[in-house]
Amino acid sequence: MVIYPAIDIRGGKCVRLLKGDFAQETVFSENPADMAKKWQAQGGQFLHLVDLDGARAGHSENLETVRAILAAVDIPVELGGGIRTMENIDAVLAMGVRRVILGSVAVRDPELVRQACAKYGDRIVVGIDAKDGIVAVDGWGVSGHVQVIPLAKKMKEAGVGTIIYTDISRDGTLAGVNVEATAELARESGVAIVASGGVKSIDDIRALKAHEADGIEGVIVGKSIYMGTLDLSEALAAAAGEA
Repeated sequence: MVIYPAIDIRGGKCVRLLKGDFAQETVFSENPADMAKKWQAQGGQFLHLVDLDGARAGHSENLETVRAILAAVDIPVELGGGIRTMENIDAVLAMGVRRVILGSVAVRDPELVRQACAKYGDRIVVGIDAKDGIVAVDGWGVSGHVQVIPLAKKMKEAGVGTIIYTDISRDGTLAGVNVEATAELARESGVAIVASGGVKSIDDIRALKAHEADGIEGVIVGKSIYMGTLDLSEALAAAAGEA
């Protein structure tokens, strides 16, 4: 199971939001590249980047910051947030980003997802953000009027091999990850799932690890490692079955 340290970018800074609310923002670093180096030094193997401004604007807004991160670390990174055209996908992958995360566009333009998967294979990942089983879009501010499991199945048919599932009612709350819903999604969809939202402690990592056979491929850790309720090195050991 892979641990993905998260770096959420807004206005060129490393921030965390509470339940996706832009009005409830905490700035953790003025220099996201320095934060990326920190997580790599602690053993991080894959970074999860989110362009929060891009999620609102509908196109990438913080690519200079992403370039700085790519120059600062040797480990792969994935990027999501407002990437909704093939041109944007092409540009981001050409920069050296390993994987692109498609979110709102998966609901609104599944044909683009199909085309992107045909062109780039496993470098395309879909992010499904949901509350009470209903998908949210546009930076979590709008209901997509779509249920999670049917959308995941549609994405599998489009060629998607990995889905990042975020329970936005828990994101940034340190309330604990929604293990059961994540495991159910993995079982029902047949797609590898990366858990996101609410991770607080090593107990969350172990609980997800116990469902690895269901198809939980990894977990994104954000506020917990910034606030110190989860130690990244311990999380990596637990994910590897060593603790």
